[in-house]
Amino acid sequence: MAEPRVQGWCPGALRPMQSGDGLLVRLRPRGGRILPDAAAGIARLAIAHGNGLLDLTSRANLQLRGVTDASYPLLMAGLQSLDLLDATAAGEARRNIVVSPFWSRSDGSQAIADALADALAGPDAPELPGKFGFAVDCGDVPVLNHISADIRLERGADGDLICRADGVTAGKRVTAESAVAAGLALAHWFLGSGGTTQGRGRMSLHLKNGPTLHPSYLEAPAQPTAIASPKPGPAAAGFLVGLEFGQMRAETFAALSRLGTLRATPWRMLLIEDASVAPELAGLITSRDDPLLRVIACTGSPDCLQAARPTRKLARSLAPYVPDGAVLHVAGCRKGCAHPASATVTLTAGLDGFDLIREGSANDAPTRVRIAPEFLLAHPETLIETT
Repeated sequence: MAEPRVQGWCPGALRPMQSGDGLLVRLRPRGGRILPDAAAGIARLAIAHGNGLLDLTSRANLQLRGVTDASYPLLMAGLQSLDLLDATAAGEARRNIVVSPFWSRSDGSQAIADALADALAGPDAPELPGKFGFAVDCGDVPVLNHISADIRLERGADGDLICRADGVTAGKRVTAESAVAAGLALAHWFLGSGGTTQGRGRMSLHLKNGPTLHPSYLEAPAQPTAIASPKPGPAAAGFLVGLEFGQMRAETFAALSRLGTLRATPWRMLLIEDASVAPELAGLITSRDDPLLRVIACTGSPDCLQAARPTRKLARSLAPYVPDGAVLHVAGCRKGCAHPASATVTLTAGLDGFDLIREGSANDAPTRVRIAPEFLLAHPETLIETT
């Protein structure tokens, strides 16, 4: 199987990435919130200067697809008028923050996220790798444990806030006022202790390689890891709606903007603030039992230049055969961008078919290789075979 090219960085608005369907322009909503006027404006810009498709990413970001070299400057002017751009591309890249969508006005999440964003834009901010990120998860029960992040500001087992390095089960006890300083100190330690190689690096892998954290960052136990990802329906602070493969038409986003402020989530769902019932809009997943919630698939070819094959038509067809509680990940290449973590079953595309991995990620060793998609469609039981 051909090795995909690893970029080592994520796209932004100020630094878009070329994809098979044009430039990919990624917005990082501040605090995870998108106000109604901003959402409506983004939808208009996606139609006018892109192909009208919007993606929600696993880091709660919003991507505009199909932007051209000619339309990009016009898109940037529009985003600037909505106050959605960072001052610099470097500052945008450092502002890699996921905020729990279930925050409340009393738990300090938004104030911490704002202060962290300001600190990461400062002149003395640590020059972290492009994929290095922070999670702000200050509700009573952390929900971002399975979401990629390197430094976590969350509620510990005793109810106090802690700053925790990803990969360990304890953290430093902090307050709302000291959380950001503790997080930045941990980021500087990561860099100073050799956490990067050729501009890349992640906290958990670095800790596995031997460096020892200061004892103060191991003093307070974390809460047990959350098991299940949220599903569509009523939730703290509003109503969650899902999207097929995290993608929607800009017209759907515009319609959602008329229902209230939106919170982006890392589960490729949107939370409509203060809503209590499912909106009657086409293109949304509102049932907790929808089989599409059990499948994950990247854009695939031809819209992704790295992908060896189309992915989503196969994933959609196989979804009804995925057992409840299981996850099927169909990856266009070994990078597995849509779901870097382990899945119950992963199908990784290659030029000669799909490799099948059980309880692993797209780059793990397969149990079966070069399976034709036609065979999978004719024999979906292949997914749940145990031998």
